[in-house]
Amino acid sequence: MKDNFLVMIETWHKPDLGEQENVHKLDPEQWKKVEVVNIDIADRSQVDTKDYKPDEDPATFKSQKTGRGPLGPDWKKELPQKTDCPHMCAYKLVTVKFKWFGLQNKVESFIHRQEKRLFTNFHRQLFCWIDQWINLTMEDIRRMEEETQKELDNMRETEPVKGMSAADE
Repeated sequence: MKDNFLVMIETWHKPDLGEQENVHKLDPEQWKKVEVVNIDIADRSQVDTKDYKPDEDPATFKSQKTGRGPLGPDWKKELPQKTDCPHMCAYKLVTVKFKWFGLQNKVESFIHRQEKRLFTNFHRQLFCWIDQWINLTMEDIRRMEEETQKELDNMRETEPVKGMSAADE
């Protein structure tokens, strides 16, 4: 499909709770076309039943190392009052272009739904896995990246495809 298919994800991490508009600095014409989708990692209703994992639920998880969690329904209002608790928002700009007459809107909408699902599940996991990564050094992270790359290469050669599937929808 060459230039007729594009999925681009641009991310800004900001030390806030998602209050900024147009953080990617799109021009006014582009900004009018943007659909802002807010993801609340503690909101169980944003997670598909088939994706729900009790041990990856920020509404029930409590970190042993940091004391963070569980995140209640008003966590976004309560967090700014805690001066010792750093936080950030991942602003993601997902651009999808699928130029194929008759399928364009359907495919683009499908990809956007899958990206939201992926981001929701990933960021819920990230919060609930905090005790595994909170004290890692850059050296630890680089070592883990190398190990993971070798493991993935081996899995691609010897094992069947695993993970989240769009066919689950």
